[in-house]
Amino acid sequence: MIRVLGIETSCDETAASVVALDGRSTPQILSNIVLSQIEEHAAFGGVVPEIAARAHVEALDGIIEAALADSGVDLADIDAIAATAGPGLVGGLIIGLMTAKAIAAAAKKPLIAINHLEGHALTARLTDGLDFPYLLLLVSGGHTQIVAVRGVGDYQRWATTIDDALGEAFDKTAKMLGLPYPGGPNVEKAAANGDAARFAFPRPMKGSAQPDFSFSGLKTAVRQAATAIAPLSDQDVADVCASFQAAVADALGDRVARALTRFRQQFPDKAEPALVVAGGVAANRTIKATLQGLCKQAGFSFVAPPLNLCTDNAAMIAWAGMERLRAGISGENAADFVPRSRWPLDSISAPMVGSGRRGAKA
Repeated sequence: MIRVLGIETSCDETAASVVALDGRSTPQILSNIVLSQIEEHAAFGGVVPEIAARAHVEALDGIIEAALADSGVDLADIDAIAATAGPGLVGGLIIGLMTAKAIAAAAKKPLIAINHLEGHALTARLTDGLDFPYLLLLVSGGHTQIVAVRGVGDYQRWATTIDDALGEAFDKTAKMLGLPYPGGPNVEKAAANGDAARFAFPRPMKGSAQPDFSFSGLKTAVRQAATAIAPLSDQDVADVCASFQAAVADALGDRVARALTRFRQQFPDKAEPALVVAGGVAANRTIKATLQGLCKQAGFSFVAPPLNLCTDNAAMIAWAGMERLRAGISGENAADFVPRSRWPLDSISAPMVGSGRRGAKA
């Protein structure tokens, strides 16, 4: 039995988890404690790094204690510590990684520095036992990428955003329309009562040979439409949200359809190809329905881990550490590892230029 303690503090969730594997059965999530900071950041319409870091300092020790207590496992029985070391807000990363270093040193346990994106990339193997290779669509507040997941530590980025991440576009749209934070769920809620055909918003990059995403132009179109009809009624807000959501789903579908075709060409021997969707935006029902339809047409399985494992959590970090332990590729010397606010999952693909550089490199 191998047990890994995972710690996640890359943004505005303070999380710890214990995951176990005995080699003969499916993995077990023995505990998965997540403390959200939504209330602390709601008044600002987004995450404030300094507030997030302070909240991690105050909560992390108790969250780790709770994760160990819920798992029924003592620290002495833990085989390794895995902690998010990037990408993310550097203040939170420092707190989580330094705490993990202290625990590992005191308990004489190996420490594994984990790329947050690798946690997302490998979650489907924890929940669904997927075999390599498979295709990953990561759509969250900070990342929008399509990645070919070929093995542990073996990732090829096929597409990324050249400006805003999709989750960021949802949050900014919500803020423009006076909807509360977090934006994604509130835009979807408003859209349920809206007319998706009222506003002819652009479908960024649709039909383009370039595989990447772009959402800044769509965000600008939303602002212009909202300004033109201000002051907005509740129905106006609902119609804007529905039209925005439809444009997003259409644009995403075009990009993903190209990736599915490419996957078939690059991995012709894969008998049962799969598209994995991870990140908080994956919870959007309109987007999910679009992707499920694409997968059905293309003969792909559609895999979306439970929402609590799609958003930021420590179980995915513990599992990534487990995968690296089993593969014998724990990576760089974690005791000397410095947190990285930017840490591309695919270090070979060139970063995008222009305003999309930050999102592409992460």
